[in-house]
Amino acid sequence: MIVVAGEALVDLVIDTAGAVAAKLGGGPYNVARTIGRLGRSVTFLGAISNDRFGSQLFAQLAADGVSADATVRTDLPTTLAAAELNDHGAATYHFYLAGTSAPSLTEVPAAALAPEAVHAGTLGLALEPMASTLVGYLQGLPNDTMVMIDPNCRAGVITDRAAYVRRVDEACRRADVVKVSNDDTEYLAPGVDPLVYARALTAGGVALVLVTCGADGTWVITAAGEQLVPAQHIEVADTIGAGDSFGGGFLTWWLGAGFGRSQLADPALAAQATAAAQAVAGITCRRVGADPPRRAELPDDWHVPRP
Repeated sequence: MIVVAGEALVDLVIDTAGAVAAKLGGGPYNVARTIGRLGRSVTFLGAISNDRFGSQLFAQLAADGVSADATVRTDLPTTLAAAELNDHGAATYHFYLAGTSAPSLTEVPAAALAPEAVHAGTLGLALEPMASTLVGYLQGLPNDTMVMIDPNCRAGVITDRAAYVRRVDEACRRADVVKVSNDDTEYLAPGVDPLVYARALTAGGVALVLVTCGADGTWVITAAGEQLVPAQHIEVADTIGAGDSFGGGFLTWWLGAGFGRSQLADPALAAQATAAAQAVAGITCRRVGADPPRRAELPDDWHVPRP
């Protein structure tokens, strides 16, 4: 079982003409759906409202094969994010958080305590009390659990940057894989080259750092070597959920190929997994909203490592 920990919310997607559409989202929520659609056993660790939006969020998890064993229900209203699209399909977010469901997580159900792997990040490391709950959870995981962190920094919701950066650092100290974008590194370490930041993480014990650079591809950084995996050239509808489906695709490919923590330091294997994750994210980018692909939409040999 993979545990994906963090927030579930509703994106109010606003296009360039001002039309609004409600889309189910939240970074970790999208990761969990991706893994479920790709056929891997997964549960979502987060708080979901009992209101109408929350019921839709909960039902979609089930429809995508995501277990509810680690999901906590609450009577607080659903957390909302307004996602304004520009002419290139990129989204700018504004969040409505106070007194809502996602930040309220204070407990970790027993079903999440001994997983094969954990993915955590986005608002899960930013909003209290959820953030402290999840950092404590990561620190208490068994040593053989593989941990992937995606900070996916949302500066607009962070009220104490120094505390947030310390929390991300704590999470990364337990991480085996860290995925960061250029924007993430600029927020976490202003003025530091993203590759320099990544190398510092590997020097601190992270086995693999993936630096996503949009159309320029993804850098695979390990202590044993570095490699740029070129991006696919696709027609983008929008980028909502792209990084999330990348993370879900990476974990699904890696574990499905039979690899674990000990192989993460191999840059060649990591590059194969990265290309597979890019294929998943590419399909998501061709569609409006966070709509990750199902396994049948990928090639039959998608999960097969090359010699």
